[in-house]
Amino acid sequence: MKVCGFSFIRNAVKYSFPVVESVKSILPVCDKFIMSVGESEDNTLDLIQSIDSDKLEIIHSVWDDRLRKGGEVLAIETNKAFDAIPEEYDWAFYVQADEIVHEKFLDTIREAMERYQDQPKVEGLLFEYLHFFGSFRYIANSRSWYRKEVRVVRNDKNIRSFRDAQGFRKSGKQLKVKALDAFVYHYGWVKHPRIMRNKALNNRRYWHPDENVENKTFKQFHQEQFDFTKVDSIQEFDGDHPAVIKDLIEKMNWDIKLDINKKQLNLRNKLLHWYEKQTGKRLFEYKNYTLIK
Repeated sequence: MKVCGFSFIRNAVKYSFPVVESVKSILPVCDKFIMSVGESEDNTLDLIQSIDSDKLEIIHSVWDDRLRKGGEVLAIETNKAFDAIPEEYDWAFYVQADEIVHEKFLDTIREAMERYQDQPKVEGLLFEYLHFFGSFRYIANSRSWYRKEVRVVRNDKNIRSFRDAQGFRKSGKQLKVKALDAFVYHYGWVKHPRIMRNKALNNRRYWHPDENVENKTFKQFHQEQFDFTKVDSIQEFDGDHPAVIKDLIEKMNWDIKLDINKKQLNLRNKLLHWYEKQTGKRLFEYKNYTLIK
C-alpha cells in the first residue's frame, strides 16, 4: 500500500497558516506529499521548502483570481495537487493548510487504509472535526460548523474536489465512505485578531466580486481587528493538542476570553442545538458523502 498526501497553499505567512505543522502531522503515514504552492505576497515558498523531508514534492501554481463564485478556485487548486499524484499510489490523504491530525489517530488511519485497500466499494474515509475558535482554548460547536468530512480518497482521478474544496465527489456523485474514529483539528479561526480580520476579508474574495466585498454588508471586517465575541456557540477544549503545534501554542501573542455560556442562536437553532447535545444527533445535517455501514 502506498499513500500520498496532498495540499495547496498561498500567502501562508501573511495569513498565519500552520501549514508546516499541517504537513508534518500526516507525513508519518505518507510515502510522498504533494504541495501546490501558489504565487504569494510573502515567503510562503521558503516556508514550505523548510520542511525537512525527502517525501515532499513542491509544484507551482498561479491562481485564477477572476474566479469569484462559490469558492471554486479552492477546489481547482486542490485538484491541481491531487492530479500530480502518480498512479502508483493507492490512497490520497488530503489536509488543508489549517488542518492538523493528532498523532494519536495515525495508527487508526493507516489500519483503515490497509483494511479497505482491496475493497473498491470504499472510495474514501470520513473524519470527525474539532473547530478551534479565537484561541487554542475554545471549540466552536454550533450547527454552522461541519462535524465530518472526507479527507482520504482513492487515487482515482474521476474523484474531484467539490464546490469550495470542503469535500469530494466522483463523477458528480457522493463518495461511498467508511467512518473513522479519528479527528481533524481545524485551526483556521485561531489567529491574532488583526490577522484573522485580514484573512476573513480576503477569503470573501473567493465568493464575491470586489464591489460586494467592500460594501457595508461586510462592515464587520472593516474593523481593525476581528471580533471573536460574535460566535454563536463555543465550549472549552479539555483535551490535548497535536505535538506538532505545541510550539505555536507557546508563541501565541494574543489573549482572547470568550463566554462559553453565551449562545447567540435564534429559537430554531437553540432547539436544534439542545436536541443535538442531548442525543448526539444533528437533525437536517448536510452530508456530502454516502456512509457505508
